[in-house]
Amino acid sequence: LKTHGPGQHDYPQFLADFSKILTEKGAVVDGSYHAPFAEELAKTDVMIIFKGDAGYFTPSEKAALEAYVKRGGGLVMLHDSMCGPDPEYMASLVGGAKKHGEVNYTLEGTVAYNVVDKSSPIMAGIDGLSLHDESFYKMTWAKSPAIHVLASVKTDSTPTAVKAGHAGEVVPQIWTYEHTLAGGQPARAFVWMQGHEYKNMTDPKVLPMLLRGIAWAGKKPVNELVDYKPPAPPPRG
Repeated sequence: LKTHGPGQHDYPQFLADFSKILTEKGAVVDGSYHAPFAEELAKTDVMIIFKGDAGYFTPSEKAALEAYVKRGGGLVMLHDSMCGPDPEYMASLVGGAKKHGEVNYTLEGTVAYNVVDKSSPIMAGIDGLSLHDESFYKMTWAKSPAIHVLASVKTDSTPTAVKAGHAGEVVPQIWTYEHTLAGGQPARAFVWMQGHEYKNMTDPKVLPMLLRGIAWAGKKPVNELVDYKPPAPPPRG
């Protein structure tokens, strides 16, 4: 349920907060601490994964996930949810992944975004934003098709990054991925690699970006959640 210190990797808080946020934005929301079952995914447009090392799948979980993506289901991956034992497989679904057990993280440091695609509506307000969080390097990337980079970060010179020889390396940290599994329909994934510090999830610039990324991955108008206005209550009397 929780793997890090106070304020970090707070999966229960994420489930509680974002269930409320998305419901208030007009979405129909379900969530759990287990990998979704096939019958749950059958009624899902976009699945959000915020769980460290989520790349460990049982055969039935893998089959359900592949069937979901094959029918065009959207994925939103947060922080190190794309970490696991087989980064090539995960990258085939979301565009990029990292291998569990390798030193491929900065730990806490400065994450200063350089927006690569300044025309993307998902990235409104993000260029120049700097967070205290964690960034990743030593990634495995999908090649055909490749990711569409939205923002990159110059890897902070933290002790971990310096020791690993990756300090100063420019690495994508926010991207979209559009692909089609064999015999399936086009599918989308949106990835934001921060969220180590849970408070950054609801940063006034980050939260709208996440809402736009979720809507985009679900093949909805990109600002549908951000601009949502609840219907007027029925007249009384």
